[in-house]
Amino acid sequence: MSEKKEKIVAIKGMNDILPADAPLWELFENTAESVLKSYGYQKIVTPIVEETGLFARAIGAVTDIVEKEMYSFTDSMNGDQLTLRPEGTAGVVRAVVEHNMAYDGPKRLWYKGPMFRHERPQRGRYRQFFQFGAEAIGFSGPDIDAELIMLCRRLWDDLGLDNIRLELNSIGNAEERQRHRADLIAYFEANIDVLDAEAKRRLHANPLRILDTKNPAMQDLVNNAPKLLDYLGGESLAHFEGLKKILDANNVQYTVNPRLVRGLDYYNRTVFEWVTDMLGAQGTVCAGGRYDPLIETFGGKPTPGIGFAMGIERLIELMKAQGEPAAPAQCDVYLVHQGEEAQMKAFILGERIRDAGLDVVLHCATPAGAGSFKSQMKKADGSGAAFAVIIGEDEVKNDVVAVKSLREAEGGQQQTSVPFDEAVDFIVDQIVGGHDHDHDHDHVHYHP
Repeated sequence: MSEKKEKIVAIKGMNDILPADAPLWELFENTAESVLKSYGYQKIVTPIVEETGLFARAIGAVTDIVEKEMYSFTDSMNGDQLTLRPEGTAGVVRAVVEHNMAYDGPKRLWYKGPMFRHERPQRGRYRQFFQFGAEAIGFSGPDIDAELIMLCRRLWDDLGLDNIRLELNSIGNAEERQRHRADLIAYFEANIDVLDAEAKRRLHANPLRILDTKNPAMQDLVNNAPKLLDYLGGESLAHFEGLKKILDANNVQYTVNPRLVRGLDYYNRTVFEWVTDMLGAQGTVCAGGRYDPLIETFGGKPTPGIGFAMGIERLIELMKAQGEPAAPAQCDVYLVHQGEEAQMKAFILGERIRDAGLDVVLHCATPAGAGSFKSQMKKADGSGAAFAVIIGEDEVKNDVVAVKSLREAEGGQQQTSVPFDEAVDFIVDQIVGGHDHDHDHDHVHYHP
């Protein structure tokens, strides 16, 4: 007797999306795509693997992502240093520069797909996680900042999510940050005994991130630290005021959070986060900001840019927390059949019903056999179909099918005998409602 093979399971922090969750993912993705399209954004798809140098240059060498979290490896075929993308902006900007996409004017772009970070897996944060993001390249004013924020607000409304709030800040330009940085380091050095090990490590490399600390013992210290907003010059302030003015005029609620910074080196001016209290400590569901210097560091002409990214898993969690919609039906029609001739007719009818624009599941055999009428009808009921179409020996003999309504109100399910060649029209009329239908692909695709 051969020994039982050990079961292989998924890598820690990398999850399967099972059919039961697929409707929620589709709802999120379809809603997000339609909102992006309504603002004139176009889809871009970039590779999952890029040169490691792309992320070191874009994200900054002294960041948690580059130091600890990237999945990097040497290509054994040619020795290239490669990395699974930890975020989406760098790849999109690389594509914009490589294909000279901004030469004929600004571009509004969106993307979705898996990202990879070797973090400690926790609720809503995984090692392979999916992001939906947008980038607006070539726009310099606060108007595009406001557009992206209002686009997010529309998405939350369309998804029925109402426990998400907006936090806003400006981190100015490099020169303003340098002056603030010098004062910040001096301030923290004067209070070195309050800093934890992580803060001490970041003190000279990335002191802004100390403001992000979750350590309760350091909260008073960071609350009293020099505020970057106080270091902004006239242009940066005017940009920030311009953004707030548009948001105010459109009744967008926000809080200015002077401690809101970005872990990535390429951000400047506007930064924003949409946060929720419904997901525990990991409360940020969408983060964005300006990255005007980034395109130049990639070898392109100086071109402004701004974007955001949202974690799809976290938003799915939020959708579930606020009342998961009922799973949609698997199909419109379930085909039940018994015997070889009935099976042949069921295949023919199934294709004709699909030609008319409806979804059909045809009962197929399992290792236990084809299944009795009773067990097939149970499957039909479980599929969520509106109708079961039944073909047995009697139906084959009389060239008819039995159409049974599975969703009748209390008081019994009706069953009707219909000539085989009239079955499609009959079913379409029952589902879509008494219109005249031909058997072609021009029907509106109906979903209950």
